[in-house]
Amino acid sequence: MAAPGYSEKDKSEDVQVLHSMGYAQELERRMSQFSNFAVSFSIICILSGGINSLAQATSGAGGAAIGIGWPLGCFVSLVFAVAMAQISSAYPTAGGLYHWGSILGNRFTGWLTAWFNLLGLVTVLGAINVGTYYFFMGAFGTSYLGLEDTTTTRIIFLAIITGLQALVNHMGIGLTAKLTDFSGYLIFATAIALAVVCLAAADSYEVSRLFTFSNYSGEAGGNVWPTNSSMWVFLLGLLLPIYTITGYDASAHTSEETLKAAHSVPRAMIGSVLWSALFGYIMLCSFVLMLPSMDAAAAQGWNVFFWAMTEQVNPVVKDLLYLAIFVAQWLCGLATVTSVSRMIFAFSRDGGLPGSKALAKVSPTYRTPVAAIWTGSILSVLFVWGSSLVSIGETPVYTIVVACTVIFLFFSFTIPIALGLVAWGTSKWDKMGPFNLGEGVFKLFAVLSIIAMILIFVIGIQPPNDWALYITVGFLIVTGVVWFGFEARRFQGPPIGDQVAKRAAEIAAAERAVGETGH
Repeated sequence: MAAPGYSEKDKSEDVQVLHSMGYAQELERRMSQFSNFAVSFSIICILSGGINSLAQATSGAGGAAIGIGWPLGCFVSLVFAVAMAQISSAYPTAGGLYHWGSILGNRFTGWLTAWFNLLGLVTVLGAINVGTYYFFMGAFGTSYLGLEDTTTTRIIFLAIITGLQALVNHMGIGLTAKLTDFSGYLIFATAIALAVVCLAAADSYEVSRLFTFSNYSGEAGGNVWPTNSSMWVFLLGLLLPIYTITGYDASAHTSEETLKAAHSVPRAMIGSVLWSALFGYIMLCSFVLMLPSMDAAAAQGWNVFFWAMTEQVNPVVKDLLYLAIFVAQWLCGLATVTSVSRMIFAFSRDGGLPGSKALAKVSPTYRTPVAAIWTGSILSVLFVWGSSLVSIGETPVYTIVVACTVIFLFFSFTIPIALGLVAWGTSKWDKMGPFNLGEGVFKLFAVLSIIAMILIFVIGIQPPNDWALYITVGFLIVTGVVWFGFEARRFQGPPIGDQVAKRAAEIAAAERAVGETGH
């Protein structure tokens, strides 16, 4: 059944593009441009990162960390989205980044991009769901249910919510897209409701607060950041928007399930960043204006959101908002499972992972990569469990790895963008997609992305996350050993050139196996 406004010609063009890259249409095209936007918008989820990491701003440079820092950090994220949008229009495939890394570079750069992206996505799925757990505990778990925060409680909670996210994904992209569409509207509505409630509950409107630089590092900010200079504290606060606004690569990962992907994906990717930036700004500025006092809020450290809501907001209204935020955070994890599983599926269909044959299988019933969905979900829970049990000094390994997660994700964005900078106009990239910024604009954003990556890396390895440097370097060394020791000889990468034509029979067989007909 074709979607409204999606003709047989459109369908045939979408499939043609996929065949030209040597892949079968095994996944089902059910996602509109809005659905593709909603999947990225749901992973960004300003109600998840924007609330759970709020203390990075309020216990850092205070009001200015939101008023000035939020738009600045969002621009850093936007730079990557614009550059990736250009590439996603030319190469709309699942696991997008991995293909771009291979096509614009070589087998090694593709493989490296895939590993960074995969590691980032699996750990970010764990981190999102841990954030949801702590939000649930702060909102309902401790006060209403009398739960105590132990590793056992955390892992059981995580296993349940991640299991449900995997189950919905298992049941087909149709159901997942309906829920992520709903999530898109829910995030808009809840962010506005929260902003209105905050403004209504504010004692007075000190707008100057949003542009006042403070330094709450150390004791004054509940030790969220170690004592630091004012400039550093402001830069560290940029981690709030930069960490929140990531995951928009999901639009690329769901390319093969999106109608008119070469047109829809780039617009959805940029749109998800712009709308998240705008609504996040309105919501967070309103929150800062509601605070009874900036000094008292900073001293609360990580508890700032719950403290302020309890101090200022009617308890019934507060609980209703908490419920909406909790649902939005669960849906954020749901969309992340979609992203992780498509990445695992795409990398496996080119033999990039152990057990690739099984991981690349698409269920003929549900048209989803079932093994990839459950593998990604189980790995994320195991990661949280394992890393919660081990500490380096005082810091749990979990905290350190999550600091690396964003570095890994942005590395996986930067590799294909940097390769695109060099490959533009050569035989590797001589054909642009329908979304085309032109050489000058793309190259400008590509250079800005590389500068932004350096900035994120430098901020990301400052205390208390200084271990992130060693983990990142350690991971690079392990990656080198694995590549030169095993993969360089074995891993073929995606089909390029003559290999594409040779795959025609396999493509037809794969499409018949899942019941995809008629091109």
